[in-house]
Amino acid sequence: MGDSRALRDRFQNALMGNYGVPPVAVVEGKGCVVTDADGRTYLDLIGGLAVSTLGHAHPALVRAVSEQVARLAHISNLSLHEPEVRLAERLLTLVGAEGRVFFANSGAEANEAAFKLVRKHAGADRSYVVAAQDSFHGRTMGALTLTGAPRARKSFEPFCAEVRHVAYGSVEELRSAVTAGCAAVFLEPVQGEAGVIPPPAGYLRAVREICDATGAVLVFDEVQSGIGRTGRWFAHQHEEVLPDVLTLAKGLGGGLPISACIGLGRYGAVFEQGDHGSTFGGNPVSCAAAHAVLDTIDGDDLLGNATKTGALLATGLAAISHELLAGVRGIGLWQAIRLTEPRARSVEAHAREAGFLVNAVQPDVVRVSPPLILGSDEAQSFVESLPALLTAAQTVLGDEVTP
Repeated sequence: MGDSRALRDRFQNALMGNYGVPPVAVVEGKGCVVTDADGRTYLDLIGGLAVSTLGHAHPALVRAVSEQVARLAHISNLSLHEPEVRLAERLLTLVGAEGRVFFANSGAEANEAAFKLVRKHAGADRSYVVAAQDSFHGRTMGALTLTGAPRARKSFEPFCAEVRHVAYGSVEELRSAVTAGCAAVFLEPVQGEAGVIPPPAGYLRAVREICDATGAVLVFDEVQSGIGRTGRWFAHQHEEVLPDVLTLAKGLGGGLPISACIGLGRYGAVFEQGDHGSTFGGNPVSCAAAHAVLDTIDGDDLLGNATKTGALLATGLAAISHELLAGVRGIGLWQAIRLTEPRARSVEAHAREAGFLVNAVQPDVVRVSPPLILGSDEAQSFVESLPALLTAAQTVLGDEVTP
């Protein structure tokens, strides 16, 4: 029995079944390559679900975390520390607006904070929130209430608040749904779990105008799309639209758990002492990691690399002629391979056998969200391998398992 198989058996016996049993037991990584317990290597095109911004074992991240943990690992929110204050200041500078920041540990927590913030701001006269169909905002009960993906919601209803879901990209549906009784609109500027769906041109501006006209708070969930994933610091900057509240996580810590709920302008002052909290939120080690991520993205022009290598990846994939390939969509280093049949799980499995880690995010969509350091040669190696992977996926009999 190989080491990977043994670890998978131990996993199955010791952990709850919510993840199933992952097929790969990873023991180490360097750059964009990870190694499993049997010594096999893979090009990591998942990037920890858009988390591993700098790839694996990046020297800047290792140095920052090691130095910080040697000084101070945790102090709680009963005290303050300079890395947290400086990180909040940096994020506000990147957003380009005044405001205040609340730090937590995960995207769901950031969206929970945003949900509480808009409920407190709304008062009794605004009773509901609007979000998008097929959206994903997290798995805690509040964040799941916002989430519009039926497969994530079905086992946990009823929920604790009224959320009305409208078609993503439809200005008409949004305009009808957002009235003077609407507290907020929660949107992903690019939908991630739905299959990397960018907004129609002008959509985010229309959303901003609708919120301004009705007084609803505009919340952009950039848990996946933020911190350079799309070639800009934040995806909403492609349309130069500013939200009232912004949530971040995933790529911010480069692998360390940290998230942020940013209230801009007057929305930064909604929370008062005692309204919300997080024991581990904004801890010194995660803040040090976030500084290393921001420093490296800026110093190594990883925004430029996300744009350049993302375009190379998208162009190369789109040029492939295969009956299973319906097309490619996405932005920056965040691409979705659309299939003509629900064979995404098969493509994922054959890619893994060939040494590539990708993600079957929908039955007919394979997602690619590699580290922002991905090189052009690495991207090209996947492009050249994909036709054979698609052909292999066609030979698999039986129904696909829904991701």
